[in-house]
Amino acid sequence: MNAKLKLALGAAAIAVAGAAAVFVTTSSAAAPDSTFVLLDGSKRTTTDLKGKVTLVNFWATSCVTCVAEMPKMVQTFNMYHAKGYDHLGVAMSYDPPSYVVSYTETRKLPFQVAIDNTGSVAKAWGEVQLTPTSYLVNKKGEIVKRYVGEPDFDELHRLIEKLLAET
Repeated sequence: MNAKLKLALGAAAIAVAGAAAVFVTTSSAAAPDSTFVLLDGSKRTTTDLKGKVTLVNFWATSCVTCVAEMPKMVQTFNMYHAKGYDHLGVAMSYDPPSYVVSYTETRKLPFQVAIDNTGSVAKAWGEVQLTPTSYLVNKKGEIVKRYVGEPDFDELHRLIEKLLAET
């Protein structure tokens, strides 16, 4: 192999290693500072997420996939809530509040739901535009996994169990 090719391959290997390191760092980034306005008018902040494993789920009543995954989200919440798991549904800014309230009440969602009226929460969490988009946050308040679309619930459950076991 000539020297230029060896140099190019070495540089490529360093670039790939550097990219992998950045990915690992990004996967445990602190959840962004946000204030969630819940349907009852109360507020939760990102700081309130600490101490629990929480799935922050951006969704909309007009999103077919969101509506289809919601029973599995409820089941997941019910399975793990007593062990320290929480779920925070965040309705997108374009979702009419009356639709969100109606959906939440008629489906008897057992977890808290916020409405992102201004879009500032979706923006803070990485310019969320596609629904559903969910972020799994560990007890330290760090994002450990992002799901765009419906998660693989078996994989999600394994990860929740692993995170719940951490101290």
